[in-house]
This record gives sequence, C-alpha cells and structure tokens, in this order.
Amino acid sequence: MTGYGPLVPLPVVVPLLGAALTLLLANRPRLQRAVSVAVLAATLVVAVVLLVEAYRHGPVVVSIGGWPPSVGIVLVADQLAALMLVVSSAVTLCVLLYSIGQGRGDIGESAPVTIYHPTYLVLTAGVTNAFLAGDLFNLFVGFEILLAASFVLITLGGTEGRIRTGSTYVVVSILSSMIFLAGVGLVYAATGTLNMAQLAGRLDALPDDVRLALQLTLLLAFGIKAAVFPLSAWLPDSYPTAPAPVTAVFAGLLTKVGVYAVIRTETLLFPGGDVAGLLMVVAALTMVVGILGAVAQSDMKRLFSFTLVSHIGYMIFGVALSSVAGLSGAIFYVVHHITIQTTLFLVAGLVEARAGSTDLRRLGGLARVAPLLGVLFFVPAMNLAGIPPLSGFLGKLGLLQAGVGTGGVLPWVLVAAGTATSLLTLYVASRVWNIAFWRAPQLVATDPPTRLPTLMVGATTALVALGLVLTVAAGPLFGVTTDAAIDLRARTPYVRAVLPGGAP
Repeated sequence: MTGYGPLVPLPVVVPLLGAALTLLLANRPRLQRAVSVAVLAATLVVAVVLLVEAYRHGPVVVSIGGWPPSVGIVLVADQLAALMLVVSSAVTLCVLLYSIGQGRGDIGESAPVTIYHPTYLVLTAGVTNAFLAGDLFNLFVGFEILLAASFVLITLGGTEGRIRTGSTYVVVSILSSMIFLAGVGLVYAATGTLNMAQLAGRLDALPDDVRLALQLTLLLAFGIKAAVFPLSAWLPDSYPTAPAPVTAVFAGLLTKVGVYAVIRTETLLFPGGDVAGLLMVVAALTMVVGILGAVAQSDMKRLFSFTLVSHIGYMIFGVALSSVAGLSGAIFYVVHHITIQTTLFLVAGLVEARAGSTDLRRLGGLARVAPLLGVLFFVPAMNLAGIPPLSGFLGKLGLLQAGVGTGGVLPWVLVAAGTATSLLTLYVASRVWNIAFWRAPQLVATDPPTRLPTLMVGATTALVALGLVLTVAAGPLFGVTTDAAIDLRARTPYVRAVLPGGAP
C-alpha cells in the first residue's frame, strides 16, 4: 500500500456515510442537499488525486482490514479504474445539481423527495465500488448496491408507467445478477480464489473448454448489464419513463459499469482473444440494430435510449480487437459517451420542462424561443454523431484506425458498421434538430413560456463544457488511455501491485 492507499476506499465510504447522514436529515432538505453536493465534490477530488497517482506511480492498492489479498477485500485504483472514477464523479455531481434545480415535484411526483438523496448516494457508492473492486465477488457486490438503489430511483413517484417499466428493469437485473453469481461460483470452484490478480494466473492453467465456459458465463452477465445486442431489448422501455436526472445518470453510468467489467475481465482474466470473433459480431449488431431503432423513434427519450445501445457497440468493438490501439479507443469512447449521453438526456429533460413534451410530433420552434436550449442540444448531438473535431469524432477515428490496423474480414466489417452507424447518428441528430428546434412552432407557440431553473441549465451547460474539454484535451487523454491499455495488455502492473510477492 502506497502513501495514497488510505484514499482508495473513500469514493465508496464517503457516499455511504453521506447517504446515512442525508437520511437522518430528511426533515431538513436544504442541509440534505448541501451534504449530498459536498459528498460528491469530495469524491471527485479524491478520484482526481488517485488518477494522478496511478498515472505517475502505478496502481494504488489497499487491503481492507489488513487481510491478505487472497482472502480479504482488495480495492485497486489503476489508471482505468481511476479514470472511470473521475468521469463518473463529475457526471454524478452535475446530475445531482440538475435534480436539485428541477425541484421537489419533478423528481418523484408524489414520492417523498427525502429518499432521493440517500438513494442517489448509495447508487454512487455502488458504481465506485464496482470500479475499484479487486475480486469478482466484490464486483458483484458493487453491482448489487447500485442495482438496489436503481430499483428505487427508477420507480420514484409510483406512477403506473414507472412501476410497469421498472418491473421489467428489476426482472432483467435480477436475471443478470443470478448469472453473474453463478459465474462467480463456477470460477471459485475451478480455481479456489476470486481475487482477480490471482485469477490472472490460475485461469491460464485451466483446460481450454472450462476456461471458455467461465468466460462466456461472465460475458453473458455483463452483456445484459451493458445492454449489448441481443440482450438490450429491456433498456429502451425502462429508461425513458424515469425522472430526467435518473434517466440521465442511468444512461451515462449503469451500462458503462457493465462495459468496464467486460474490459477488466477480458484483459486481466481472459487475454488472448478467444471470443474475439463473437465480440466483433455482437459489436456490429449492437451498433447497427441500435441506430436503426433510433431512426424509427418519434420521442426524444426513446430515441436517445436507442443511440445509447448503439454506441455501446463502439466500446465492444475496441475490446474485441484486443490491441493497445483498440483498448485505448474503447476507454476513450467510454469516457466520451458517459459525458455526452448524460448531457443529451438532461437536455431532453429541459425540453420537457420548457415545452411540456419530448414527443417530436408536438415540438417545434425551440431554437427561436429558447436559443440557449438549442445550443445545449446541438453541441453534444454533433459530438455524439462524430463531427470533427469533437471528441466523438476522435474516439471513433481511433477505433476505426485500430480496426484497419488489425486487418481481417471481421474488423473491416466493424469499420464499415461503425462508419454507417456514425452517419445514421448524424441523420438522427439532424432530424431532432430540424423538427424540435428549427421547424415552425407547435406546442411552444401556444403554451405559456416556462422559465427553466438556472441550476438545471447551469448543470447541463457544465456537462456540455466537459464534452468540449474532452475535445481540447484529447491528446493528453489519449495518452492516459493508451498507458492504461498497455498496462491492461501486460497485466503484470496490476498483478504485482496486488500481489507484490507473486501469486500463490
């Protein structure tokens, strides 16, 4: 454990303590909001410190309770985990500020808003625990913490639509968790450990068919959580009915925790690309089917839900290539997509607050009556579509170059699918702009104007700015993601940091 080791548990512990404190402050809403903001701001600061330390000196590791890594809980902040912590902390803080600006009635309708802040902080703790987990069971615990909190958040208000779609989300989440737990049990039965640093050596010694069975079981569980095709049908029906800030944080983070788990296990536990062909096919289908679903939508929230599914395919594309360039592009795209997809869902919430609907058939003229809202949509929409020189273009270009550099039929098919998906994303974004913002006013012309809360607009503007920062800082960011990809491919920095004396 380095001198920064005591900081590693803080991104998990501080939100949990904050959740307990905000629950005690249920009758003091202003203080409750102040505590929530302070907790997430502190988490962001700690995440930045851990990223700098991991970049300079390698993974930061702490064994909870002083137990040996082989039997205790180990938290590991390497470059990948620390980078995910930074972007997730920044996004959750902005979404929290947005939800505070949105106010009591909009967050949960008839539900007591006092439960929102503790539940939101528990969700944050689950996400950070999943990123830092050094063993498969603690990764499972992280997923369960965030899922338990998400069950509450997705049904806030108790409306018929939220309960119905929330039930689908709960059933699918429980199914994926059962598969994941079964995979954890099988891994332990085959190797006698769940510590990922130890598994990096022990799984290599297993027979090929056993190793492949374990790999496919975990991929199935993570594929459901990441919403890859054909395991993504649940997402477009589940997310749009939730309150705007809840939908935004779900879209930005929850599926990316599944992608993170795929990246971590495929590089550390199952290197060598044994299922590369399968992952390439899944990536191509996820991109194409998802974006075709978006083309057919007439509601902004459902449309963005399909683009969310579609662009998960780009990340799986990079993982499937198994090269440094592919992994670096995948990590960069995860950071980009967390930021941009969250921003677009927040913009959809602003549109709903301003015009009373997100149905494109009922919208129009928003660019004239709310020009700032038009800018807040246009910039991230073009970023998602991959217009140069924005970060979406740079991330896609990195992935496409990695695919061309790998060569072969399937990589070239993925390059074609990625290019087509990007063009269709541009078509979808342009369609939303032309209908909702540019054509003659529909509802906007007749309804009384609604003044958008300053904090909602400010939080959304901050995320739009963060997306532009990713563009300006793309060079240094690609340097971090490339270093992270090199370490992931090598495996030894992670293993040596967790097991300095070598794996037993």
